[in-house]
Amino acid sequence: MASKLFDMTGKVAIVTGSSRGIGRAIALEFARAGATVVVSSRKPEACDKVRAEIAAEGGDATVIPCNISSREDCEALIRGTMAQFGRIDALVCNAAVNPYFGPIADVPDAAFDKIMASNIKSNLWLCQMARPALAIRGGAILIISSIGGLRGSALLGAYCISKAADMQLARNLAVEWGSEGIRANCIAPGLIRTDFARALWENPDIEREVLRNCPAGRIGEPEDIAGAALFLVSDAGRYTNGQTLAVDGGVTIAGG
Repeated sequence: MASKLFDMTGKVAIVTGSSRGIGRAIALEFARAGATVVVSSRKPEACDKVRAEIAAEGGDATVIPCNISSREDCEALIRGTMAQFGRIDALVCNAAVNPYFGPIADVPDAAFDKIMASNIKSNLWLCQMARPALAIRGGAILIISSIGGLRGSALLGAYCISKAADMQLARNLAVEWGSEGIRANCIAPGLIRTDFARALWENPDIEREVLRNCPAGRIGEPEDIAGAALFLVSDAGRYTNGQTLAVDGGVTIAGG
């Protein structure tokens, strides 16, 4: 008898930043579990490629482009999903930015403001907008944070502050909206081999340091995050709320 805990048949899931990397892997895995996936990022053409991948495997997906820095785009994403499907069961806030790489003492105001607006405020916007739909059947919010939010960084301080705030956002949403049947959680990935993190894993010194402190002995792949995401938004994670799950090969528990 097959388990239904990870079955997403009949459910609708929005995944921001899902044209590549972690978001793409999550969208594909949700579709494989039976969900109808709303693929979303700034570039429609890139989203169409992911939609085609899902369709080639027999899955169901649609494309609604969204620049998360635009409140109007975020509203259109939620409104368009409801217009097409009449429901939202899972919202994955994956899209993020990091325009500054260096000491926080030198971060320009414009870069800091962009990081905070895109990585925190936009997630709050989307959660607020999706709340009425999520409350109808008891939906799930998942924010893709980072282990950077659990520790200091000499080069990614501003980004790490935003990722720590995402963890607190999930905790607060869990407390405030739990009575409506809405769950909110975070995943904190370690170093994952994506274009977004290319400046880190292509740097031999940084890669060497990560591997030295990683019990798993390797850098993560986008697919390593997708299974955890499915757990947290499906019935398998129905009693998990307000938590941050580190998916990092053991880096945060290894010291060094």
